Amino acid sequence: MTSRRSFLHSSLLAAGAAALPAFAADKTAAPPPAPKAIDGARVVSTWDFGVGANQAAWKRLGEGGAALDAVEAGARWAEADLCNSTVGRCGNPDRDGVLTLDASIMDGDGRCGAVAALEDIAHPVSVARRVMERTPHVLLAGAGAQQFAVEQGFAKEPLLTDKARAAWNEWRKTSQYQPVINAERLDHARPGDKHNHDTLGILAIDRSGKLAGACTTSGMAWKLHGRVGDSPIVGAGLYVDNDVGAATASGVGEEMLRNAASFLVVELMRQGRSPDEACREAIERVVRKRPQASKTLQVCFLAIDKHGEVGAHALHRGFVYAVCDAGKRDALLDAPSVYATEQT
Repeated sequence: MTSRRSFLHSSLLAAGAAALPAFAADKTAAPPPAPKAIDGARVVSTWDFGVGANQAAWKRLGEGGAALDAVEAGARWAEADLCNSTVGRCGNPDRDGVLTLDASIMDGDGRCGAVAALEDIAHPVSVARRVMERTPHVLLAGAGAQQFAVEQGFAKEPLLTDKARAAWNEWRKTSQYQPVINAERLDHARPGDKHNHDTLGILAIDRSGKLAGACTTSGMAWKLHGRVGDSPIVGAGLYVDNDVGAATASGVGEEMLRNAASFLVVELMRQGRSPDEACREAIERVVRKRPQASKTLQVCFLAIDKHGEVGAHALHRGFVYAVCDAGKRDALLDAPSVYATEQT
């Protein structure tokens, strides 16, 4: 644990000993191999499935894409055929049996776009980018977000799978929602396959030193219809600033919303904290405000500064994140935690 707690303070490469087992090879949407190393570039993502997202993003960087292109490509990979019940087309529905998707994307120059409670559109992250680039707005929600997506040429298609519908019908027998810490890792063969939440958050720095980030999720399973978490809220689930760095969050979104959490992490880095120190301090603020609730919920942060240093911290053990760079691609690392309890 000592080496893990000191990971990435001097160099990401020093954390190689903390790498976890390789990404499962049975994903139907396995991306192509990463291209030739790109000096100075780095991509980081939340959770086990972040490895595949990173590879898709890395390929885009190798083709000459900017950081913004890379994070969109990585998020689209996770939204597509991974069949993760917490992200994209295979997500679990809300308590009324309706699948809604949320996403945000942000460039380091401050441009950003997001969609919330979007139905029947397979790639919410790309719709979010269109909001950023083709409207004067930042966030579109619900039926208006869907109308905009269709007008922009996105196909409207039913996304709720038979498996997700069956899970919803099983849940209705008790209709009791209780988030489980690190639910996305309960089934190690297919991360994210159990019930509750989570998010793909992806951050990238390209060879020119520009930063970008994206966040995409199907939100909490069995949530109240209309509930929106932190993922599409700029400053809560995602924040990027070329002058400082970028941060993304994972876990129970209400805690990120209460604390403007990703913005907080970036601001702490602006004040001189390392990415890891900023992530930990943000979590400690969550605990101070809601000490009892913090015992039963997970909060995780992942950050990268403008120099490419990466840090992560979690409230409870079990949060992992993926790193892809020119020196050590496809590493899956274990984040240190504030609480020492193992909850996987």
